[in-house]
Amino acid sequence: MPDLVYLCSNIYMMKLLHTSDWHLGHTLYNYDRAEEQRQMLQQIADIVRDEQPDVFILSGDVYHTAQPSASVQTMFTEAIVRMHEACPRMTMVITAGNHDSGVKHEVFSTPWKALNVFAIGTIKKEHLEEHIIEVPEVGYVIAMPYVSDRNIPEGVFQQLLDMVAERNKSSLPVVMMAHTAVSGCDFVGHEHATLSNVGGIDTIDVAQLGNGYDYLALGHIHHAQFVHTGHHNVRYAGSPLPVSFDEAFDHSVSLVTIAGHGAVPVVTPLSILNPFPLVSLPSQGFASWDEVKKLLEDFPKDVPAYIRLNVEVEDFLPADANYEAIRLIQDKRCRFCYINARRKDEAHSESKVLTVEEFQSEQPIDIARRFAEDTGATFDDGMSKLFNLVLETINEENQS
Repeated sequence: MPDLVYLCSNIYMMKLLHTSDWHLGHTLYNYDRAEEQRQMLQQIADIVRDEQPDVFILSGDVYHTAQPSASVQTMFTEAIVRMHEACPRMTMVITAGNHDSGVKHEVFSTPWKALNVFAIGTIKKEHLEEHIIEVPEVGYVIAMPYVSDRNIPEGVFQQLLDMVAERNKSSLPVVMMAHTAVSGCDFVGHEHATLSNVGGIDTIDVAQLGNGYDYLALGHIHHAQFVHTGHHNVRYAGSPLPVSFDEAFDHSVSLVTIAGHGAVPVVTPLSILNPFPLVSLPSQGFASWDEVKKLLEDFPKDVPAYIRLNVEVEDFLPADANYEAIRLIQDKRCRFCYINARRKDEAHSESKVLTVEEFQSEQPIDIARRFAEDTGATFDDGMSKLFNLVLETINEENQS
């Protein structure tokens, strides 16, 4: 028995922190969110200091745009240095998502390695071994950034997993990262998502990502969740801060421990608190303008929040509705964003008139889909794939 206890106490468990979809630089209806994002990054750094993980993985969408400002990039680099200082032995692996510029993501990849940080932004078709990060005596991380369907080599995920299998003589844990939309995921919070496309990315079957990993660390879907495959090892970490009012769920990072190759990961979500939560009035459904005004008037003065008003109208909102909403919060800490108006006869319709702010926050495919619906056209899967192909081409030209 003593020998057994000794052996069990020396089984090494890989401990990793999985996060994704930071969307640094995101603004909400022209409100700067930099302070919220700094506080979110500090909370993650505090978790790193407390938990001392072996590996830190950020599965894409570091930034909200492919051209982040200098101040936003500085906020990111300072956060990464702070996390390194919180746990100097920790290996950090950061991949690019569909919102990032893969090429720009790798500009400082060489100096980053001095801090044990690996930045993978593009696929290395001729040097696939560069996607494999070995953490000595801990495990392996296969780092795959977002890659459009037409640019990804067939079978590349399994090829990488097979390469790791040949090296992994000690049966250490194997983690694979990917930024994509997996069929069967819960895409709540992503507007106009379908079973075949979420956030401009066509869904794929998880089987396409190969076999042989112990944990698949996914990014792109903002709702933290396991993807049910029967193995309990495929997970979206979700976004640590909400990007839209429809993300009315808890936000977190995922602490993962893996006892060895073939072991079932143990996952603990660690909540990230938003100092400026996104609040809809009413919280469920719609109400009349007078009822919504009363909810806004009664909203506590000292509670910071972004406010969306869900209003059902007979015909049109009063011309001074926005002014009146602003007046009602002038002595409050909350920030009025917009009135989400819906006519009673459109209660079961997706059609609505967009404000300028809403239009700016929409994804291009969502705008195209709205246009098709309003003109009576059918925006089917074939049209969606064609639109995304054109959009990917434009994005690749802008990011190069």
